[in-house]
Amino acid sequence: MKRYIFIIIYILCTTGCHFYKEINVIDNPNDLVLVNKNNRLKSNYIPNDLVKLDINYSNKDKYLKKNAAYSFYKLSKDAKKLGFRIIIVSGYRSYEYQDKLFSYYVLEKGLDYALMCSAKPGHSEHQTGLAIDVEGSNYDYNLFEKSKEFNWMKNNAHKYGFILRYPKGKEYITGFKYEPWHYRYVGNEVAKYIYEHKITFEEYKFGKKK
Repeated sequence: MKRYIFIIIYILCTTGCHFYKEINVIDNPNDLVLVNKNNRLKSNYIPNDLVKLDINYSNKDKYLKKNAAYSFYKLSKDAKKLGFRIIIVSGYRSYEYQDKLFSYYVLEKGLDYALMCSAKPGHSEHQTGLAIDVEGSNYDYNLFEKSKEFNWMKNNAHKYGFILRYPKGKEYITGFKYEPWHYRYVGNEVAKYIYEHKITFEEYKFGKKK
């Protein structure tokens, strides 16, 4: 019962106008850090174990935390054996990069659109070095859902420690529109739990009994 009370309270506190309110600043991020519209990383935070991704698994000059990178390599290798192409098109992003990206969306699409599809600087999971955007054999991450790789990724990513971070129908919890290309590394145990219970990372963090 306590688990569901926590979930309800969290949803009520993070929907609609409550996003970007009463922001918590994260001091010591770990691999299970929750970064969202109410939890912000410091502007000077850079993961201390970033590795440059192998060009066989990503676009040029992309970085990720070491454990997330090696887990993705295994995912991509196993997918390739089945005839799938899954590579990273976006990994770690600095605070400054996210600031420019968010500003670009505001200028080009307006604030309302920007708030649904992009995070304000400090509020992006990409700054953790644990989040990835992927593309498949159609070479367009925006159309990843239409690629042959999507269903395999959606149903197998958890075996490698990744979760679909912004699922359809959970926008009122995550604050972001459905993003079939965006995955987050949380480790195998947590990823399995989230996948099997069909919940978001927010629901896991605030609803799971400790």
